Amino acid sequence: MKKLKLENPSYRMLLTNFKEWLDIIGYSPSTVKYYPFYVQECLHWLESHNYNNLSVVTAKITKSYYSYLKERPNQSRSGALSAYSLNNHISGLHCFNQYLKKHGGTALPLQLQQEKIDPLAGIAIVTQSEIKQIFKATEYKNTELRMQLRDKAMLVMLYSCGLRRNEVVNLEVSDILFDKRLIYVRKGKNYKERYVPINEYNSRILEDYLYEGRPHYPNATTNEAFFMSYHGNAMQGEGLKVRLRQLIESTGDSELIAKKITPHKLRHSIATHLLQNGVPIATIKQFLGHSSLESTQIYTHIVKQYQ
Repeated sequence: MKKLKLENPSYRMLLTNFKEWLDIIGYSPSTVKYYPFYVQECLHWLESHNYNNLSVVTAKITKSYYSYLKERPNQSRSGALSAYSLNNHISGLHCFNQYLKKHGGTALPLQLQQEKIDPLAGIAIVTQSEIKQIFKATEYKNTELRMQLRDKAMLVMLYSCGLRRNEVVNLEVSDILFDKRLIYVRKGKNYKERYVPINEYNSRILEDYLYEGRPHYPNATTNEAFFMSYHGNAMQGEGLKVRLRQLIESTGDSELIAKKITPHKLRHSIATHLLQNGVPIATIKQFLGHSSLESTQIYTHIVKQYQ
């Protein structure tokens, strides 16, 4: 998101205090990072239209701002802001209002409705042949064996095991239970723990990385993280995402590249493939670590799209 400079001293102070409040209250790191951006864009728009005090802002003005948001270009890809992004902006402003009310400030008159979201919108999955292409790319994207083995193990976790990005980067060496053919997911969504099964083929890929690739990373003996970055630190979520994109781009498959596959879309893909192969929905729910069957039911609709 493009950083917008605020000239109004009172708006600058409000934004700074809001950031500190989010951190003190204990909001998630992503909320602490992004909500101030949403508020900053709103304050910048108000300032540019000479609304230099929140007390003069009316519901009509906030609706005008929202109309601007719906029309402005998306800064990370082509087109306008998605319904998800618009809803995030609204959530950020509502959170800002909570801060203002708790500190005796003038809240914004937000008479804005959350956008309706198609649960299937934006869910592109890879085919099984495309998965094979990505796995094959690990053999030529980098000439170093340690990188090849790590990247292949990474794909096993993201696709074959259906782990979320944060679950992958939080794995430790001791979490791979080779004797039981299980992966212990210690930091799942909402801090839920679960065990994910691995078959013999995938277990062998993980073993190859652990015993033949990982020891060649700096700090391998002192760092418990299962996945290591090039320089020997624990791999981070953004690094994982970038590496996946690089592997996909190296395939040279324009159709696959256009799908903009993310780690989470690999998770969608394995769930869809399991359902296509007759695995019961309840088993897939447990495999993915969903708290309710409703979350897993979405894959029945995705399967219909690909029939």
